[in-house]
Amino acid sequence: MTSSPARKAVTAAGKRTEWQLKLYVAGQTARSVAALENLRNICETHLAGRYEIEVIDLLVNPQLAAGDQILAVPTLVRKVPEPMRKIIGDLSNEERVLVGLDVRPLRSA
Repeated sequence: MTSSPARKAVTAAGKRTEWQLKLYVAGQTARSVAALENLRNICETHLAGRYEIEVIDLLVNPQLAAGDQILAVPTLVRKVPEPMRKIIGDLSNEERVLVGLDVRPLRSA
């Protein structure tokens, strides 16, 4: 199965990524740090080389919450592939995150 070029994003370096993720946090709280660490682990396990994570600290840029209608933090937003999806929490439940992102685990049982 191939992806449509329109569904892929292009990074500043010109490299195509299939998954664009935004993680909204509010400072360096334990919950925010855990969410980023959990997200990185999940992405490296299931989306290696095919993802881009942008971390947005709402304490620094609170106006950025309006664009994605962020009401709680941490919140993960899947921008690409469409449709957009949101997951709230520290992302510690890998299975829930995979279902929320619509990622099929690479590991077999």
